[in-house]
Amino acid sequence: MSPDERSQSSRGAQAILKAQPAWQEAGSVLLYAPLEMELDVWPLLEEGLKAGKVVALPRFDPETGRYMARQIKDLAREMRLGRYGIREPLTSCELVPLNRLDFTLVPGVAFDLHGRRLGRGKGYYDALLADVRGKTCGVAFDQQIVREVPVEPHDSDVNCILTPTRWIEL
Repeated sequence: MSPDERSQSSRGAQAILKAQPAWQEAGSVLLYAPLEMELDVWPLLEEGLKAGKVVALPRFDPETGRYMARQIKDLAREMRLGRYGIREPLTSCELVPLNRLDFTLVPGVAFDLHGRRLGRGKGYYDALLADVRGKTCGVAFDQQIVREVPVEPHDSDVNCILTPTRWIEL
């Protein structure tokens, strides 16, 4: 996909998400800092903050080897480049317990219509999702929805999938 196609598709997915009760009713959300080739959800951080939501992003903790949710209140002051060159909240940002999140957006390489997710192979998101109790939503371009994703015992499924053209409840 060209950068323009990715941008247009990302705007479509953002519009679909904003119309969903799961997003509208969520008091606390965990988003992600998109990589260049991922669907861009970054504008939703600012919108979530304006709507009064507790907005969090993952931050890698080298002591535990896991990602944790840290609350963002000021995008301009509370972000840095972290592990793998991904934008992360500062360590000074408040920790948000994963079991208190209402809604979590999850990137992936591929998803299937059973809610299974193929990540980048390190298992970081699977470990994070194991402790999330709220709704989890896979985020992907339509081309990333496949017939079947291979599954391993540690994998965590998502409850719904957001693409630029549809919202899929699972």
